[in-house]
Amino acid sequence: MARDGLLRFLLGVGAGVGIGMLLAPRSGDKTMDLIKEKADEGKEYLARRSSELRDGATDIIESDKEAIGRKKDALAAAVAAGKRVYGEAGGQPTPTEGSAVA
Repeated sequence: MARDGLLRFLLGVGAGVGIGMLLAPRSGDKTMDLIKEKADEGKEYLARRSSELRDGATDIIESDKEAIGRKKDALAAAVAAGKRVYGEAGGQPTPTEGSAVA
């Protein structure tokens, strides 16, 4: 009876090892290579994506600088026009009404 139990145990171990070898996806070396390959792909993706984001941010910054420049020019033109109209009306700004007189 003990011999039957040992035989069944060994048969079960052999079957488990055989099924494990058939169903194992890869060997340890292949698994490590796959992990390294996927890590490299992830690193390349992150580098590419960060470059795209940096380029997009640079474009936005340049666009905003141009818009600020246009607003600054428009404001300067409006101030100059206001000073011209005020001067034509014969008024002189007082220190409390405006900036220093040129």
